[in-house]
Amino acid sequence: MAVTNEYNANSIELLSGLEGVRKRPGMYIGSTNSYGLHHLVWEIIDNSIDEALNGFGNKISLTIHKDNSITVSDEGRGIPCDINKQTGKPAVELIFTTLHSGGKFSDTAYKASGGLHGVGSSVTNALSEYTDVTVYTNNKIYNIRFERGEKIAVPLHVVGNTIKHGTTVTFKPDKAIFSDINFSYDRIASHLQESAFLLRKVRFILIDERSGSKDEFFYENGISEYVSEINQNKTPLGQVLDFEGVDNQINVEIALQYCYNDYNETIRSYVNNVHTIDGGTHEIGFKSGITKAVNDYADNNDLLRGKMKLEGSDIREGLTAIVSLRLPESILEFEGQTKTKLGTQIAQTVVSNLIYNKMTYYLNENKEFAVRLIKKCQDSANARLAARKAKDELRNKKKNKDNVILSDKLTPAQSKDYNQNELFIVEGDSAGGTAKKGRNPIHQAILPLRGKPLNTDSLTMDKILNNVEFATIINTIGAGAGQNFDVKEIHYNKVIIMTDADTDGAHIQTLLLTFFYNYMRSLITEGHVFVAVPPLYRIYKEDRYGNINIEKYAWDDDGLEKEKKEVGAGYKVSRYKGLGEMSDKQLKTTTMDPKHRLLIQVSIDDPLNVENKVAILMGKDADKRKRWLEQNVDFNDNDEFIKEVTK
Repeated sequence: MAVTNEYNANSIELLSGLEGVRKRPGMYIGSTNSYGLHHLVWEIIDNSIDEALNGFGNKISLTIHKDNSITVSDEGRGIPCDINKQTGKPAVELIFTTLHSGGKFSDTAYKASGGLHGVGSSVTNALSEYTDVTVYTNNKIYNIRFERGEKIAVPLHVVGNTIKHGTTVTFKPDKAIFSDINFSYDRIASHLQESAFLLRKVRFILIDERSGSKDEFFYENGISEYVSEINQNKTPLGQVLDFEGVDNQINVEIALQYCYNDYNETIRSYVNNVHTIDGGTHEIGFKSGITKAVNDYADNNDLLRGKMKLEGSDIREGLTAIVSLRLPESILEFEGQTKTKLGTQIAQTVVSNLIYNKMTYYLNENKEFAVRLIKKCQDSANARLAARKAKDELRNKKKNKDNVILSDKLTPAQSKDYNQNELFIVEGDSAGGTAKKGRNPIHQAILPLRGKPLNTDSLTMDKILNNVEFATIINTIGAGAGQNFDVKEIHYNKVIIMTDADTDGAHIQTLLLTFFYNYMRSLITEGHVFVAVPPLYRIYKEDRYGNINIEKYAWDDDGLEKEKKEVGAGYKVSRYKGLGEMSDKQLKTTTMDPKHRLLIQVSIDDPLNVENKVAILMGKDADKRKRWLEQNVDFNDNDEFIKEVTK
């Protein structure tokens, strides 16, 4: 069916009620921490995006108010305010008080849509202190206000007349649900910027009344500018390529660019503007199509030496690509309950054919670029084969001693149950010695570092393999590195960076994380990299003979004050300057024992943001780094890349 301008109460299909959202919010938004808090925003903004996606409105505004309430405004058709025949209630009331009610279950109101099949607005309303909705439609201004979900504080009523069209939603998260309702400007800005890339020529405006910050995101060329943004600090092999096509009701847009000295592939896929984190049929089609196109061109032009055949990973090394599809509801299928993996089978064929035909044509018309690309792919293949050979040699103990220089400081775990094993990468010999005494020898391995690691952001794989520290890390983890890294073969379920709580320790953490990001990225994305958090203070009390009878620890100043009160008068406090100041018992109790320790799990929530920050902070442009640090860093705040978990 074709999309019509008719969008009224009977476009809304009622499926079920709102019961249980406030009782079990994690089922609907994942958690009640910062992730879940921001999910409330995404649900409302996605409704505005769906309107723009279908051609209704080209401006979306979001304002963060001083009290951390949020207002989202669009210029779409306006949520229907007439009466739904099935229930006798206004459609706007159904949308905000009933799960699975909306106009996205058929192709009449929306040709393509994201969101969560009508779940979003009602969930945001249910978990908010209040939700105020103003609708501009049919030459009238309507308003309705809800409190904590289904309670209607102000019934739907007409405020006045207008020639405008669109919807404005203001909500404030409920403090009874969320312990912290402080929204992150950077996180919201990144989300809106990503949406602006995907919706070319739609303007997104972000205003923060708390700080006075304001940003506008508008891109004439859409996802091709997205690729340019990701690669802004890299050396391109050629220009950004932008391919489009429509087949079997599927609109496909692909933008891609190759870069030198990049050992990773960055492929981000979307369906109706929803990021498909786990890929799916469209990504499979993209990978198979581009692999066939490059291999066929190389074969047809006799550019491969001998009988070499390029693997898909060889062709995708150094590739940044955005794959964006728009599908009608009638053929849209996802695997599982969440929209993270596309299951529509025809999408694989459509995307594969499009990228094969477009890429083949481009290579034939741009032979100089084609030759450079094939040479880069050959270099990737040769590096892959060399890395595989080196990995096989590392498995042979005799060859290890003869051919590979490894650190002799590693104290391995005794167990071969890799799922239980942990590798502690420790700053310095002193702390390393203490950690060896305090470890659980069955499952915990200790690798002390000799000084600061190299900055691997611009190093080749050969230089990394010739570095004692990194060669030892690669050998110990046991899953290769770079293109040859296979996260399924890791020997340690947790790789834990344990450094002093000072600037040198933070620098070492950054250098190691840069290495993992560039050469073992899936170790991070699969949740295996952690940072240990040692305590800052020891609070203790001695008896008259000097024996310690009470001993407590604190990880921050607030904790220190709390422990002082618990210990009572006569306490003493020592401030740890480094891990080496702890005894093996203290280090084990506070930082290594899974029952008591505090770990920070490293994750990549926003790849574009991470890519930019790594390039700025670890790249060669010192002036750019200095400017960024001066403008952005508050060392008292947690970075958005990490989430704190107690293990």
